[in-house]
Amino acid sequence: MIANTQPDPSARPRLSELWGGVKSELPIAVGVIPFGLIYGVLALAAGLNPAQAQAMSSIVFAGSAQFIAAQLIGAGTVLPVLWLTTLVVNLRHVLYSTALGPDLRHLPRRWRWLLAYLLTDEAYAVTAVHYANHQLPRACKHWFFLGAGFTLWATWQISTAVGIFLGAEVPASWSLDFTLALTFIGIVIPGLKERPSAAAALSAGIMAVLAYSLPYKLGLMAAALTGIVVGVLLENTSPSSRNLKGSEKFPGKESAGE
Repeated sequence: MIANTQPDPSARPRLSELWGGVKSELPIAVGVIPFGLIYGVLALAAGLNPAQAQAMSSIVFAGSAQFIAAQLIGAGTVLPVLWLTTLVVNLRHVLYSTALGPDLRHLPRRWRWLLAYLLTDEAYAVTAVHYANHQLPRACKHWFFLGAGFTLWATWQISTAVGIFLGAEVPASWSLDFTLALTFIGIVIPGLKERPSAAAALSAGIMAVLAYSLPYKLGLMAAALTGIVVGVLLENTSPSSRNLKGSEKFPGKESAGE
C-alpha cells in the first residue's frame, strides 16, 4: 500500500499565522532586549546567582514581576510580602486572558496551558489587534499567538542571559531602563483610536504618577483600575453605546419606518 504523501491543506494557514505572529512581535522584542539586560544585572546585584537569575526568567517569565521580586529579595523582604506584591503586579494578566478567552477556549488544555505561559503584555498587544482586524478560522488563531509569544520568550531568555554574564560591562550612563517606557508607549499608542481608550490611558498615567509612592507597587494596580473605570464609564455613556442599547431594546425600530 502506498502511503498518502499529499501535504496537509491546513498546514499553510497555520504556518502563515505562526510567521505573522513572529513578524508582528519582532519590533517590540527588539525594544525588550535592554530590559532583559538590566534585569540580569539587577538580579545579580540583589544576591541571586546566575542560575537562579536565569531560572526566574524561564519559570516566572514576567519582566515587571521579576524586577520587583529582585528588588524585594535584595532588600530582604519576607516571602509572603514578595508573593503578594508580584501577584498584585501580575493581576493584569487576568484581564488579558478574559479578552482573549473567546478566541481560544475551544483549544485543548495543553494548548491553553502553553499560551497562558507565553502570555505577556507584548504578546497580548499584537495578538489582540490581529484578532480584531482579521477574520480567522478558529483552527488557526492560536498559531499567531504562539508565534508572538515564543518570539518574546526567546528574546527575553537570551537578553537575560547576556545581562547576567555581560551586563555589568554596560555603562550606567546609557540609561537603558528608559527603553522599557518607550516599549510600552509603542504598544499602547496605536490602540488609542477612540475617546474612551485615550481617556483610560491618560487617567491611568496620571494615577500612576500620583500613586507612585504607594508601598508594594500598589500604584500600578491603582492606575490600572482607574483606567478601567474611566474607560468603561465613557464607553457606556458614548452616543454609539446608547444607540446600540436602544436598538437592542427595540429591535424593530429601524424597520418600522420602511
